[in-house]
Amino acid sequence: MEWFDYAMMRFIWWLLVVVLLVGFTIMDGHDMGIGSLLPFLGKDDEERRVIINTVSAHWEGNQVWFVTGGGAIFAAFPAVYATAFSGFYWAMMAVLWTLIIRPVAFKYRSLVKQPKWRSAWDWGLFVGSFVPALLFGVAVGNLFLGVPFHFDSELRSFYDGSFWGLLNPFSLLCGVISAAMIVTHGAVYLQYRTVSSIYMRCKPVITYGTIVTLVLFTLAGVWILFGIKGYVIDSAIDMNAASNPLNKTVITKSGAWMQNYYQYPVLFIVPALAYLGFIGAWLLSKADKPLLGFVCSSLGVTGIIATAGVAMFPFLMPSSNYPGHSLTVWDSTASHHSLIIMFTVAVIFVPIVLTYTGWAFRVMRGKVTKDYIRENEHSAY
Repeated sequence: MEWFDYAMMRFIWWLLVVVLLVGFTIMDGHDMGIGSLLPFLGKDDEERRVIINTVSAHWEGNQVWFVTGGGAIFAAFPAVYATAFSGFYWAMMAVLWTLIIRPVAFKYRSLVKQPKWRSAWDWGLFVGSFVPALLFGVAVGNLFLGVPFHFDSELRSFYDGSFWGLLNPFSLLCGVISAAMIVTHGAVYLQYRTVSSIYMRCKPVITYGTIVTLVLFTLAGVWILFGIKGYVIDSAIDMNAASNPLNKTVITKSGAWMQNYYQYPVLFIVPALAYLGFIGAWLLSKADKPLLGFVCSSLGVTGIIATAGVAMFPFLMPSSNYPGHSLTVWDSTASHHSLIIMFTVAVIFVPIVLTYTGWAFRVMRGKVTKDYIRENEHSAY
């Protein structure tokens, strides 16, 4: 592949989408983790306000990662976007409905001094945080298994499954991994931003969250290796040809999802990063260094997401009933010209977004305490 040819641009956009998904999980993920912990770690209204206000200054900005990731998939891989939203329609709607609850809960929760009112919105924040975290993992699990869809001769996609078919044992396992990972990540950030009793309550959450995340992550890897047939392109494929998912032959075989790791052993660094990151976060939490712990948990999140991406490459959305119709990096992208234009825009604006995000977190760093809530009774969430 040469720089800026069609094949290279396709690979670059696959890499950029992975980066955006990792960014979303790190940035909006710790918000969701904190929202999931809110009803359990906050023992009274004041403590719950402390918890909410650890993310009050940047949760809206973190949502941009979700919008940008979805937009990148829509623009760079339109066939994947269209097929996923038709096949996962009700799951996507459940995610969107629960995500709608989150901003309303943030804004309305503390407007009325009534215990039932505030408790209802606290549970709204829990639902709006935990359910998306769970369903995102369920979606990834279904990608490993293959999604029941096919194309007709005019490349119109048809989904042959149902919503309940998405809730299979392996996908639910992936959902629990996703939720545990995000809750652990959120607990590390919450420890960094709080003091006293809330700070101490975060420690066992991080301990048990790390154990659950890594044990289930290992179990999923074993299941993929021995219990799930992966997908392999079994024909020549022109990486520079116009996108057409029907111009290839695909077979399924046991252990195929490990093929990239066997071919390039250096890639085992990626899943190792998941273990090192979360174990490092746990040790640093115990050592009362939660800021470094948050860096480590971010690396752990990166390792888990990248492990799935590397295992499936070049597949993006395998088809379980018509394997040859599977969508890959090489046959489901926008035009070469479109990818180059979008890449130019990304080169300009992604560093700006990263710089602004880093600056914003630096400005808004520091502990949130009960005294802060009392001093800002009417302006804080």
